[in-house]
Amino acid sequence: MDYPLDFRCPISMEVMEDPVTIATGMTYERKNIEKWFFAYKKKTCPATMQSVESFGITPNHTLKRLIITWQSKGGPGTPSSESRKSTERHDEIVSLLEALESSPFKVTSLKKLRSMIETDDEAKADFVQSGGIGIIVRIASQVLEDGSDFSIFRACEEALGVLHQLSLSTEAKTLETLSKPEAVKCVTAMLQRGSAEARSHAIIILRNMAQSETHWTFILQDHGIDLFKSLLELVSDEICTRASSYALEVLVEMLSASKKSRVRAIEAGAVCVLVELLPESNRSKSEKILMLLKLLCECAEGRLAMVDHGMGIAAVTKKMLNVSNAATKLSVKILWLIGSFHPSERVLEEMLIYGSVKKLLALLHIDGRSSTKEKVIKMFKMHCNSWQRCPCFPNEMKDYLGMVNSA
Repeated sequence: MDYPLDFRCPISMEVMEDPVTIATGMTYERKNIEKWFFAYKKKTCPATMQSVESFGITPNHTLKRLIITWQSKGGPGTPSSESRKSTERHDEIVSLLEALESSPFKVTSLKKLRSMIETDDEAKADFVQSGGIGIIVRIASQVLEDGSDFSIFRACEEALGVLHQLSLSTEAKTLETLSKPEAVKCVTAMLQRGSAEARSHAIIILRNMAQSETHWTFILQDHGIDLFKSLLELVSDEICTRASSYALEVLVEMLSASKKSRVRAIEAGAVCVLVELLPESNRSKSEKILMLLKLLCECAEGRLAMVDHGMGIAAVTKKMLNVSNAATKLSVKILWLIGSFHPSERVLEEMLIYGSVKKLLALLHIDGRSSTKEKVIKMFKMHCNSWQRCPCFPNEMKDYLGMVNSA
């Protein structure tokens, strides 16, 4: 509902707060008509253009009372109007949530809910307080159990579109609900089989959960290898770089949680995927991939997978000293794990051929002591003789090996 025209100042067309009447009988907002007469030196009525000889102004108390009365009964912009809008929004959210539980046509209601909370923080809070998260999760779980046709799957995708709008970092209640098995089942189902948009929403939710110290044990028990395969597919996505980065962050959290998770990731082909992505990755992605490879190489299966991959040592070596201090530390840790537990002739030869030994020697020149330098010294003490006997060992490097004995 709009304000009556008589309540508006003819000059500004805004609702008047202090209406005054001039000699022509017209009413204006006080500050506007005073500016007209005294700042602009006008001698006419702004609305009628009649000449004005007397510039006196008289407060229009009657009109002012009418404006105040009209506002108190619900004019827009007043507290009662805002309250009514809030009530209407709440009623609409509750109505949509009720429709979700009773109607077989869920996609339309879900789309409406999503549009309501997408840009309105108050609507988001109202949705959460109305128990919307639990209802959405319950509906999504039900439709997944009822069947797998297109309309049912679309409903689950739209449900995820609603959930991904919520902030997990600040809403403990949201996180608690989404961490339950039935909620995670929906998220992982969309990650594995959903559209590109649904998969993007799923990885955002999983990433937010990862940042909130989610316990991954039951998730991995139920989904395991399939979940890792889906995450690795996203990691390899060259089009949606944000989804790829988020997938790496989720993998870091998952693999840090337990050694069992690392074994399942290895079974899903994690080492092969990560090694092949590493050479052309930027700094941020390289550091995440190296962290994952380090975690995987902390178990025997991961080290074997790295050794068996023809480019594993080469890819890690390429990043050492060329990306960042963090990448160098991780690269040294990976080579140290492989060299300590799998010091086969082929492995040591590859470290020499691909430049690992040369870069490790360069690290010995770093002043001071560090855990990274200690690992380098230990590696040379373990494999120095083997490397020197290798036909491809450069003669100019032999002089530097004396540094190891004096370290």
